[in-house]
Amino acid sequence: QVQLVESGGGSVQAGGSLRLSCEVPLYVFSNYRMGWFRQVLGKEREGVAVINSGGATTNYADFVKGRFTISKLDAKNTLYLRMNSLKPEDTAMYYCAAGTYDGLAMLRADRIVYWGQGTQVTVSS
Repeated sequence: QVQLVESGGGSVQAGGSLRLSCEVPLYVFSNYRMGWFRQVLGKEREGVAVINSGGATTNYADFVKGRFTISKLDAKNTLYLRMNSLKPEDTAMYYCAAGTYDGLAMLRADRIVYWGQGTQVTVSS
């Protein structure tokens, strides 16, 4: 069973920062594009950011551009999401994801092959 394990969520005030991490099995890290999604209870899961296998190309949803940064560290098979200037509307469960599409095409939940269990981010005003 493939397990993607997120960590780093928590509660912060608006304007604060958090860094999410996701430990990924080597097979998945080496062969899939990686990304982050988020979901608010009662709403659809939405794509936040994706990164290609080489780490040189990243894509972001418009609502996080300029505030969030996705990155990966191959030596640790770990995916990151640095979140700055957090807003209350960023409050959600954040999921690590692996898929086979490139770029913005991967920012669709129905195109994801593997999911993490999620980590909660709560931003207070």
